[in-house]
Amino acid sequence: MKLRVRVVIIVAAFLAAACVSVNAQAGQTGAKPPNVGNPVGNLSQPGYGTPDAKPMPKGGPPPRTKEGHVDLSGVWFAGTMGVDDVTAAGSAARRQFDPKVTPEEKPPFQPWAAERVKKLSAVDAELLRPSVNCMPRGVPGMFITNPYPIQLIQTSGFLAQLNELNNNFRIIPMDGHAHSNDPDPTFNGEGIAHWESDTLVIDTIAIDDRTWNDYVGWFHSDQEHVVERITRPSMNYLVYQVTIEDPNVLTKPWTSAPRMWTLGHEPLQEYYCTNNQELEGLKKLRDLTQAPH
Repeated sequence: MKLRVRVVIIVAAFLAAACVSVNAQAGQTGAKPPNVGNPVGNLSQPGYGTPDAKPMPKGGPPPRTKEGHVDLSGVWFAGTMGVDDVTAAGSAARRQFDPKVTPEEKPPFQPWAAERVKKLSAVDAELLRPSVNCMPRGVPGMFITNPYPIQLIQTSGFLAQLNELNNNFRIIPMDGHAHSNDPDPTFNGEGIAHWESDTLVIDTIAIDDRTWNDYVGWFHSDQEHVVERITRPSMNYLVYQVTIEDPNVLTKPWTSAPRMWTLGHEPLQEYYCTNNQELEGLKKLRDLTQAPH
């Protein structure tokens, strides 16, 4: 069984860290820490990859359940290729959306929250990032900060989401019942779904505030409210869009660009974050970059 891109990402991150470490020891200033928060970006160097990679065809109409709803079931890969191919780094086919066609605004932080995020150094942002600390990505991170494939299993009563990343999962009832009066916070929150025509709408509250909504410090409060919309416009494509409300951190609700996932034809692999040596490497890198010169 082949390993996915994660092995290459780890090697690339540590090579970058090693370069910064050498520069710091040589007394050079202005060295930038590695940007390991965006795995695709780390590998997208000029001349690398296959920029002519082609997106999957639409594949005809989506399947439907006996109840008449669109069936969201399948193994889905981020982007438009239907596979996780690191050799295609830099290709537009790896992107989940084209910012020129569907631009995505930055999080509308309240001034104090924007200042808190701004003060994070690149290395500290990595050290505090939940995934570096082997914590679940949570909601909506299971979709928007997850570069690895997912599997959706739809029944008449619930949708199950299985993530290859850390083998996380969630079970979402689809009867649209009311939220609990005072649910305990969990990484995936209390999600309840209902159908609006061919769109499954997942309404989630009570999300553990240790999760982030991006790779670079978008923290949230215990009042965060997440509404996800999932559609399957054709056989091979899934579209995900999320709106985040957080009156304690944001000035207004934030809505993502519609993000594309494509149907794959290989099973999820087993992937757990254990004995994370990246964390120790980042701590050493922080000590080197923050030491007086």
